[in-house]
Amino acid sequence: MNKHRSQGFTLVELLVVIAIIGVLVGLLLPAVQAAREAARRMSCSNNFKQIGLGIHNYHSTYNQLPIHGTGTYVVGGRDLWDQPSPTTAAATGTSNRRLSMLVGLLPFIEQQAVWQQLSNPLAINSDGSVRNPPWQAMGPRPDERQYPPYVTELATLRCPSDPGTGLPALGRTNYAACTGDSSYRSRDPYLNVNEQGDDSSVTLPYTPNDGTARHSNAAHRGMFVLTRNAKFRDTLDGLANTVMCGEIATDLGDLDARTSLPRTGAVGVTGERQNCHLNPSFLRETLDPQRPQFWINTVGTNANWGRGFHWYDAMPVYCQVHTILPPNALLCTDAGPGAGHGDLVSTVSSRHQGGAHVLMGDGAVKFITDSIEAGNSTNPVVYLNGSAATNNQAGAASPFGLWGALGTRGGREVVSGDF
Repeated sequence: MNKHRSQGFTLVELLVVIAIIGVLVGLLLPAVQAAREAARRMSCSNNFKQIGLGIHNYHSTYNQLPIHGTGTYVVGGRDLWDQPSPTTAAATGTSNRRLSMLVGLLPFIEQQAVWQQLSNPLAINSDGSVRNPPWQAMGPRPDERQYPPYVTELATLRCPSDPGTGLPALGRTNYAACTGDSSYRSRDPYLNVNEQGDDSSVTLPYTPNDGTARHSNAAHRGMFVLTRNAKFRDTLDGLANTVMCGEIATDLGDLDARTSLPRTGAVGVTGERQNCHLNPSFLRETLDPQRPQFWINTVGTNANWGRGFHWYDAMPVYCQVHTILPPNALLCTDAGPGAGHGDLVSTVSSRHQGGAHVLMGDGAVKFITDSIEAGNSTNPVVYLNGSAATNNQAGAASPFGLWGALGTRGGREVVSGDF
């Protein structure tokens, strides 16, 4: 009788095959994840290029950059943070010169529908209900959740690698205007504010001959200057050598020091108005030694003041970057009224590994690594009352090395080689 051997794998053979497949999956999975992140990073770069093209088209149309710090205001509204009293029971103030440059850019980045809503009276609320009287043109105060344009997420303004979504943020942005290498008065350059921060005497609108203008001229050296018209011709260092916008990570509410803003009274926040411009990294003592990218868990943060939370809001925490601290460094507040109200050292950041994108004045997108030469991070920033002894007098070369030089539009620094 012939005996036929059954065809098939033995248990040992099956186990060997399964083990080999497991090893192959383990080897290939990191490569797949790296490929996905490379694709997301490329998509982020393309978004930034679209913004750069929009800015150049805007400048070609109006012969200036979109204003960072625009919108309606009411005389007597105090400053860019405080809101004027409503004129009717249903009103919620004005946008009060707090609209970012991204608002004017809307028609140039394929967002004409949102621009039409924002630039005209709007008779609906975010929940779909009818509003009577309508929202005024150019919008109400920038934290109003019932105003539809403020809660609109725009895909062009979002980095695919950033997972941030939902409340307490409204419409988020991962791209912000560069205002230079000094954080001094980064929220209110057009006010009559004295050295002690007393804003009880205010002149509106902005007049270029007051003392505040001299402070702004000395400190605000980026391509964008809050509330002012700016042109490409102002960039004397050359558009290819000057950062116009920077990427930012949005806050996830996890005490990330790059995105969460410490409140007044937090450990290390002394309450002195000028701390962040006298020492841009003075809050390092509040970082968790076990996780140096995060604040210690006793630091209080305000959930509503997260990085990148309002794409339409010109305030430093939402839509400004400075070339002071290197990429992905901590935020540093001056602990002014409520912390979120004050000046802020806010560098570029991202969810990519090792750096963040910047948009140069000529429209090129560069990836700046965390290790870029950034000078002395404890040096005071340049401002009107700085001194040669501390390398921060008006007109001084940036104390923040190559990184600081890239943020100034007319410092006459020579940038040699790639960066």
